[in-house]
Amino acid sequence: MATPDEQNTPDISLDPLDSFKAVPPDADPWLNDEQKYAAAQNEIAALKEQLKDQQLRSLAEQENLRKRNAQEMQSAREFAAKDFAFSLLAVKDTLEMVLKDEQSNTQQIKMGVDMTLKNLASAFERAKVKEVKADKARFDPNLHQAISQIESTEAPGTVLQVFQKGYTMAERVLRPAMVAVAKAPEAASADAAQNSSTPPVEPQA
Repeated sequence: MATPDEQNTPDISLDPLDSFKAVPPDADPWLNDEQKYAAAQNEIAALKEQLKDQQLRSLAEQENLRKRNAQEMQSAREFAAKDFAFSLLAVKDTLEMVLKDEQSNTQQIKMGVDMTLKNLASAFERAKVKEVKADKARFDPNLHQAISQIESTEAPGTVLQVFQKGYTMAERVLRPAMVAVAKAPEAASADAAQNSSTPPVEPQA
């Protein structure tokens, strides 16, 4: 059994440095400058490795996002093409039915063509394909392509004739309308030029 003196005697077998092991290097009075520098360098290296890992993770996430967006855009384009192609199947079916019936008269063929045109117009509407307004419209180089000019009393630049219809898709031009536009008559142009160049005649007393 331990004596009272033995009970009060401190345990000198403990390492006095044990109480400082959890203290940061800057606050550890037992470390010299070289040890503090080495500890700081190790901490910096660890932080650099952590930052590098975070950067790699961020780059990987950005690449995955880019690939996912590209796949979604490709899928959307394919779906749009598939939907439009499906709409055109009804047009093809109608044409084949009209051509298959050899006993159809002119009126029946006309009805079949009219039905085909309606199916095509419906497919265009779903695909956001619209006809360019041209007849009697003001010439717009973004929507119209002028291939000739016609003397007319209409305002110069007015579309007088449409040779080929134009179309847009989702507000973007698929094909401009081929048109003829109005121009001032030659006689009127000459008179206007002459009047503008002839000085006014002063009245005689």
